[in-house]
Amino acid sequence: MMAPEGIGAVLRAARESAGRTREEQAAVLQEAQGGRWFDPENLKRWETERRLPIPAWHALLAQVYGLTAAEIAQALRASRQRRRLQRQAGADTGEEDTEVDRRRFLGAAAVAATGTVALPGIAEARQGIDAALSGSDAGDLAYLDGAFERHRGGYHGRPPAVALAQMHGDLDLLRNLLSRPHAANARADLARTAAGITGLVAIIQHDRSDQREAHGWFATAERAARESGDRQMLAWALARHAMVPLNYGAPRAAADLAVRARTEAGPRPSAAAALASAVTARALAAVGDQEGALRSVADARRIAEHLDGAQAADTWFGYPPQKHHVHLSQAFTLLGRTRDAYAEQEAALALTRSPSVMTRALLEMDAATCLNADGDPSAAADKAVGVWQRLPQPYRDGLVRSRAETLHQLLPGTAHARLGEALGS
Repeated sequence: MMAPEGIGAVLRAARESAGRTREEQAAVLQEAQGGRWFDPENLKRWETERRLPIPAWHALLAQVYGLTAAEIAQALRASRQRRRLQRQAGADTGEEDTEVDRRRFLGAAAVAATGTVALPGIAEARQGIDAALSGSDAGDLAYLDGAFERHRGGYHGRPPAVALAQMHGDLDLLRNLLSRPHAANARADLARTAAGITGLVAIIQHDRSDQREAHGWFATAERAARESGDRQMLAWALARHAMVPLNYGAPRAAADLAVRARTEAGPRPSAAAALASAVTARALAAVGDQEGALRSVADARRIAEHLDGAQAADTWFGYPPQKHHVHLSQAFTLLGRTRDAYAEQEAALALTRSPSVMTRALLEMDAATCLNADGDPSAAADKAVGVWQRLPQPYRDGLVRSRAETLHQLLPGTAHARLGEALGS
């Protein structure tokens, strides 16, 4: 029979016995659920018991860790029992003496004010009510963690407007939770979740061409990331924010944001650092700084080679090989290095899953721009018009239109007219 250890100790001991880091264990959990993203930070919260796994995770944990459902349940009971004892005793925090002194003070104040003595059990009753109220947030906090994991996986074939509509209820819950008091560690976790979810909204607004909303949501994401103290989350938010001015005609502003993101990400290889370097390369290419752009391309490639499974996950927070090639396609296209650009487009398309409507269209627009740079504007117009005509209506008002309009301005004569007619401009 397993010793009555808490769930955190059980999970940590099993992971360390297997010789895995948290990131490696998260990758195993991700594989066990069919490749659906699993955040190493979630595992950290369980191992430190800042959060306890909700029932939806129990079967997966039993499967991956080689435990029975009864052993998982026993470990969770031990964790909950320890929490109750700590609340009662104020263990390791000095809360017991402070609470006794506070009660004595309040009791004395009550006598002085009313000539009566405080009724026994009243303070304990309030403590119970407080604990119940604090616990009532636990389900909402766990739900938001799960919602964050669901949303971060990308569009999965959904148009941006549909993805945004599906987040509405979660945003209302997030706003409600942020207005309530929380312990410091819970508040930091909530701020990190807030940074992630609001950053996802900003990405969708960017893809819809709503620049003002995108800037506003990214500013909110950056503020939440700073409050959480998570520099990688802040670096990610800044790098993604840089893509708004980059894709909508303000590359110098984009370069400033991307350089800040690269600084926040620090020297260790991470998805945020790779993204920041790739976006810096694109921004510098757009302003004509070829040498700086190529240095940033090399930096992005160096970092991408050293990303582990979690950092290279195919989500909006990861930096998978497909995303890497998409960014470099745009950087080389802007630099006019068409041979390199074609190679990146081919590599990206080979890794792009079929529902990725927007990604495929953007890569094709890059290819059309390269054809024009290579001196064949007619072929460039043919490709761009074909991409546009095949594009479903919900995708025609956002980033793909912006990319097509940029090419339209570059095309001469009849090629210019043909693409303009297709775009309705």
